Amino acid sequence: MPRADAARNRQSVLSAASAELAAHGLDVSMARIAARAGVAKGTVFNHFPTKEDLVAEIFADRIGGLVALGAGLRGADDPADALLRFMAAGIELQANDRSFCEAATSIVRTDTRVRAASARLAETAEELTRRARDAGAIRTDVTGHDVVLLFNAAAQAAAPLGAAVPGLWRRYLYLIFDGLRPESARTLPVAAPTAADFTAAAAGRPRPSR
Repeated sequence: MPRADAARNRQSVLSAASAELAAHGLDVSMARIAARAGVAKGTVFNHFPTKEDLVAEIFADRIGGLVALGAGLRGADDPADALLRFMAAGIELQANDRSFCEAATSIVRTDTRVRAASARLAETAEELTRRARDAGAIRTDVTGHDVVLLFNAAAQAAAPLGAAVPGLWRRYLYLIFDGLRPESARTLPVAAPTAADFTAAAAGRPRPSR
């Protein structure tokens, strides 16, 4: 097969898989992805030997898009608004993609591409969070890891009514963001998670002692 055709088929598979995973979650079959892409099932496996490999490729790309958006917000004049916009993008991604939360807690977290993309996401989230902390817009004990985990909190809060009330996640975004503000902040009973905690979770191990 000519190289251009192979590249085109690969992109067709990625586009089809992205749409199917977003709509149906990780249970979608490779046969269904192949049918949507208009290629033979064997063609899918030629490019992605396993379903996990395909999911990891898409998951890493999703994270990369969020990192790029966050990088563009680093120089924003209003650090609080920049963080809010970053959180909105992360929550909307999860709210509109059934596979995202599933993939985040599955084996793809051990994939080198996903781990590298996740590390960049954590760095970007921490930079935006630090700027908001330094501006006095959010409480001083909020970390970038907290922010990334809160994406899931807002998306999951809206999930039961997501189809009936599109955009409901925005309500929970604002409730959460107001909770990050420093006014009347209480001391948190548990320390913020660290990169080591995420590594331990991916491996199914307890949180490292501190």
